[in-house]
Amino acid sequence: MSRYIYSFILVVLFNNVFAQEALHNQKINSQITGKVIDSSGQKPIEYATITVADQQSKKIISRGTSDASGSFLITGISAGTYTVVAEFIGYQSKKIENIIIYDERSSVSLNVISLTPSSNTLTSVTVTTKAPIVENKIDKIIYNVANDVTSQGGVALDVLKKVPQIAIDIDGNIELQGDANIRFLINGKPSSVFGNSLTDALSSIPTSQIKSIEVITNPGAKYDAQGTGGIINIILKDNKMQGFNGSINCSVGTRLENSSVNLNVRHNNFGVNIFFNGNAQLSSRTPNSQNRLSMDTIEQTSTNLLQNGYTDFKRNGYQSGIGFDWNITKKNIITVSLGYSHFDNNSSSVINEEQITKDVNNILLSDIFSLRNSDSRSRINSIDYSLDYKKKFKKEGEELEILYNASLGKPSSSYIQTQTYQDQTASYIGSTSNNPGTDNENDISIDYSYPVNKSLLLETGVKTTFENINSVADVEVLDTSTSKYLPDSTQSYNLNYKTRIYAGYVSTSFSLFKYLDVKAGMRYEYTDASIDFPNTSVPSYKSFVPSFTLSHHFNKNNFLKFAYSHRIERPNYNELNPFINLSDPYNITKGNPLLQPEIGNNFELGYNKTLDNGGNIYVALIERINTDDIKPYTFFYTTYQIGDSTYNNVSVTTRENTGTEYNSGIMVSGSLPINKLSLRSNLQLIQQRNIDNLEQGNITIGYKFRINLNAAYQFPHNLTLELFGNYNSAVNSVQGRMPQLATYTFALRKQFWNKKASIGFTATNPFNRYISQVTTLSTVNYSSYSTREVPYRSFGISFSYKFGKLEFKKVKEDDNNYLNDLPN
Repeated sequence: MSRYIYSFILVVLFNNVFAQEALHNQKINSQITGKVIDSSGQKPIEYATITVADQQSKKIISRGTSDASGSFLITGISAGTYTVVAEFIGYQSKKIENIIIYDERSSVSLNVISLTPSSNTLTSVTVTTKAPIVENKIDKIIYNVANDVTSQGGVALDVLKKVPQIAIDIDGNIELQGDANIRFLINGKPSSVFGNSLTDALSSIPTSQIKSIEVITNPGAKYDAQGTGGIINIILKDNKMQGFNGSINCSVGTRLENSSVNLNVRHNNFGVNIFFNGNAQLSSRTPNSQNRLSMDTIEQTSTNLLQNGYTDFKRNGYQSGIGFDWNITKKNIITVSLGYSHFDNNSSSVINEEQITKDVNNILLSDIFSLRNSDSRSRINSIDYSLDYKKKFKKEGEELEILYNASLGKPSSSYIQTQTYQDQTASYIGSTSNNPGTDNENDISIDYSYPVNKSLLLETGVKTTFENINSVADVEVLDTSTSKYLPDSTQSYNLNYKTRIYAGYVSTSFSLFKYLDVKAGMRYEYTDASIDFPNTSVPSYKSFVPSFTLSHHFNKNNFLKFAYSHRIERPNYNELNPFINLSDPYNITKGNPLLQPEIGNNFELGYNKTLDNGGNIYVALIERINTDDIKPYTFFYTTYQIGDSTYNNVSVTTRENTGTEYNSGIMVSGSLPINKLSLRSNLQLIQQRNIDNLEQGNITIGYKFRINLNAAYQFPHNLTLELFGNYNSAVNSVQGRMPQLATYTFALRKQFWNKKASIGFTATNPFNRYISQVTTLSTVNYSSYSTREVPYRSFGISFSYKFGKLEFKKVKEDDNNYLNDLPN
């Protein structure tokens, strides 16, 4: 209860302090006015950018845009001497100096500003719209990837490490505000590639293919309820500029190799985007060991298992896609996309094992040495396609959208393992399994928005989701007498899992007393699921999913918000699939078709301040409560039966609904430009409290601390140096302790050919070949101490080139046709 009182006190303090600041700002009534026109046609220019900068320090004070009549109004400027710059794409900019504001009530009219068109045809054009890397919006965080130098040549996981409120461990497991159950989207749409192996998917999307990443911690009613942690939306690059243009990116290195090609063609109201990217994580060797002690209370014996060896791992993938958009009219738009993805990984291990068994008097009963060889593979092929129709009405903001989206995935996994006694050549045990499957999802949604007036917006919609999962396991066991693998029908199976989700929502946005902005909504989802796996049933259920956001803008640079969302985490293909991986017969992993949905209630109190120099700071207090919490869980068995086979002294790790988890914490992120130096930092401190219902309500409390710092310096001649460091603390888990992680990266980028091309160099952990990871695990009759030396040091070189011909025309950007031929 104390933390809720603490949050209330902070709200009151924020309100008093910033209300006084807002009152002070309201006293500055100075203004600069004017009108921007085309010098050739004397027509007004809408959406021209007006920038006001201090004439001495060159620091930007304010920005604005012209309206449909070409008029603009810039307010709230303190006394001083300023330079005003008016600019618009396709025109030469106009600078007006010595604009004097004498006091806080001055009014300066610049009358008419005429902009002269550039040449009609530009064979080589560089359009620079350098948005801040991090943008804090009321409903989301946007991370713009283009200017992130240390991520060049990397993959999506490298970018996500820098995004505020996200933490990633060395294996690519992701948490958002301390919650690992996150809904991932690509261009706002779901994809089956995330259901099989999220890490593989995110490790196979090159950074050069990503435009931005959107983080939505408290999604509104329009979004699917899936994902207690929230939503991460990866926006891939496209280009709506007229003409033909594109980019080529490639990188080579000691750990990663990437390449991507983007081509864009647009003529009048029709555009095509084509892309291809490939990625490879080169083979690397990870030394590892495990010291495990278990107790057999019935036989009154203890067994100490010592494993020591290495694992070779490699990963690769590629994606290709094509998209069309056709503005039939300014009010009717059709968008079509088609994509293909392929990801796979391969892990092979050689492990020396010693198993020591003693009785209750510590007398040695046996000491067995053996050698285990294993190989595991996982892959997925996926086709994603969508058809979107958008209808805009005469009333500004009234819109109808109909979307059909489909994802057809073919995941598969396999393993083979053998164990041999020391000094013997023939295996005494072995097994192999192939696990092909399908994961097909079809979504149809209709969304409609209607602005009742300037301060009230209504939104509503319906959606249906059909998902079919099929999984086949063909298991074969080694017959030592013939040295052949024979089918084992008792371990083989065929699983069919179907989910039908019917949803509808209503949402409203309005202003309350001209002081508080409110967005509130309710979503209803009915989930009908069926499964034909033996001794398994999944009941249908209804979900009411409320959400709301209350916000107050003190001025255009400062806002305070309080958000709440109710969320659901339905288990995915990889979690449900009962496939048993026996590549290590002492440490077995499998899925759990009995998993129930996890329910989340998320609260966030946040304050954002944008600084005059372009920097910003965001501070948030968060509380996340998850019931039926889904987590990996390990059980120990002295004997474990799988079909006709019995395994001794094994741990079995699967996903379980463990109980209730509370995440309470503070998030701080900010950026600060200092002349040519730019600093960014993110900090998280979370208390995680788990109530484990599988262990009679056992309570575990752990603290997660994460901090990173990014520093970039712009040298002359378009040379940029960037440094990035990240630290994740160790943390207590439900059954043990997870390891800490510290990484650092140096990067250089040189732009040339009028910034159309760049070459870069990156070095990650150059002074440390390995990152040591120590994981402990403890249950009632079992304890484990595992170490891994993960090879993380890497060096890379990247190259990027932009090409093409752009043509310009001044029309509204919302028409997707704003870059055409210039008027005569």
